[in-house]
Amino acid sequence: MIEIHIDYEGDLHCRAVHGPSGAQIATDAPLDNEGRGAAFSPTDLTAASLGTCMVTIMGIYARRKGLPIDGTKVRVGKEMGTAPPRRIARLALRIEVPLPPDHPECRALVAAADGCPVKRSLHPEVAVEVEWIWTGA
Repeated sequence: MIEIHIDYEGDLHCRAVHGPSGAQIATDAPLDNEGRGAAFSPTDLTAASLGTCMVTIMGIYARRKGLPIDGTKVRVGKEMGTAPPRRIARLALRIEVPLPPDHPECRALVAAADGCPVKRSLHPEVAVEVEWIWTGA
């Protein structure tokens, strides 16, 4: 089990420390929920987790197959729902991969990304929409 140590620093601000590495992340409540928006909000981290998980799983597949996907870019848009309870309603991803659209491994990369653990952990009511852009020649 991995441990993450979290300190509430007051004024809706937290610092999380990754136990194994000591890496730190600050969070702050968003402007629309009484915060300063001075750092990632917890739900922003969910959006970032989805994008980084998808591209990491793609990277594992690509490394095993010798595929050049370095430089892949992911953009994630997060929309909160308007009805209580407060929750993420939609995550829209745009994934730009430096392979041509007719590359024989495109489908496998999409399947790898779709199987990422974060995506599988999201509540089924969270809409996840992915736009794939293949930028290679």
